[in-house]
Amino acid sequence: MNHLRVHYFQHIANEGLGSPEAWLSKNQAVVTTTEFFELKQKDANIILPAHEDVDLLIIMGGGMSVNDEDIYPWLIAEKKWIRKFIDQGKPVVGLCLGGQLIANSLGATVAKNNVKEIGWWSVHGKSINSHRSDVFQFPDTITVLSWHGDTFEIPKGAIWLAENEACANQAFQYGERVLGFQFHPEITPANLVMFLSDNGYEEMIEGVSKLAYVQTPEQIVQVSIKQFYPANQLLELALDYVTREIMN
Repeated sequence: MNHLRVHYFQHIANEGLGSPEAWLSKNQAVVTTTEFFELKQKDANIILPAHEDVDLLIIMGGGMSVNDEDIYPWLIAEKKWIRKFIDQGKPVVGLCLGGQLIANSLGATVAKNNVKEIGWWSVHGKSINSHRSDVFQFPDTITVLSWHGDTFEIPKGAIWLAENEACANQAFQYGERVLGFQFHPEITPANLVMFLSDNGYEEMIEGVSKLAYVQTPEQIVQVSIKQFYPANQLLELALDYVTREIMN
């Protein structure tokens, strides 16, 4: 039996794999990781896996911008690797920074959003995509954890999947095997504690002049465990969707 070979691109120390752990276990996946957070600033030396050794790529979030190539020159190699993987027709799911890296690798601009979006906010699926068999079916409305200041343009040739009032471009599909999310569907209570620790929240709100879409740490953590489930389930559906041809 050939096991699904899943590779993670991780940019934050101690982040873990998030909610997909159960999906990975169910599918008996072999998981490997590139730990970009271990690299120092200005370090361009990164060893990436051979494309043929990876069946599914999951790209996690991070505190840097995809445009910070002068500070993190390994971003150049990472984006080139992602683009080649996509061009080979292989499945990719990107989460927050991960979605931005996919978009940027496909030639789309990533820039500052009009407002920072931090906390639990509703995201709405684009009704124009309803019932299309060739499009990932995003829910009409779902509450998700957002944690970003930048946002991506929808890449040329991609399908715009979701939006909200704070950030127009919340999700996209490229081809039939690539999904990018602006939010964090992988979030678990443990991930959330990590996001709020080590001055992470203070760093995110630095320079914020408009607080309309920034919740306090108290508002962010004072939610039921059930708050996490819909987004986690959405991510499982996304993983099922992008891998459906290679898993059958």
